[in-house]
Amino acid sequence: VQLQASGGGLVQPGGSLRLSCAASGRTLDDYAIGWFRQAPGKEREMVSCISNTNGRTYHADSAKGRFTISENNAKNTVYLQMNSLVREDTAVYSCAADRLFGDTLISCAIRVYDYWGQGTLVTVSS
Repeated sequence: VQLQASGGGLVQPGGSLRLSCAASGRTLDDYAIGWFRQAPGKEREMVSCISNTNGRTYHADSAKGRFTISENNAKNTVYLQMNSLVREDTAVYSCAADRLFGDTLISCAIRVYDYWGQGTLVTVSS
């Protein structure tokens, strides 16, 4: 599966962005999709993820209440809606996929992601 992330840009604090992770090569219905970010000088961290076999999602504490992850199977795309953005959200955001092979037990939050798309830069600044 190949992944293409898009939707980043410059936004003011308090604003919103929607990131897209479009997949090609395979359908995403048997994959977990994770959104990760890496800020300058910091380690990469998971922001949100979704298991497409059962629709379960996970959000890091920093994302809870502000970010929403969703899937559009018809478009083979996973979205990350980000609201109430703050400067600390500035980072390169990447999406990644892990084949589930029907697994519904292991949370998407602790899976090892094998397929990565390129990042998209989100800058929150006034």
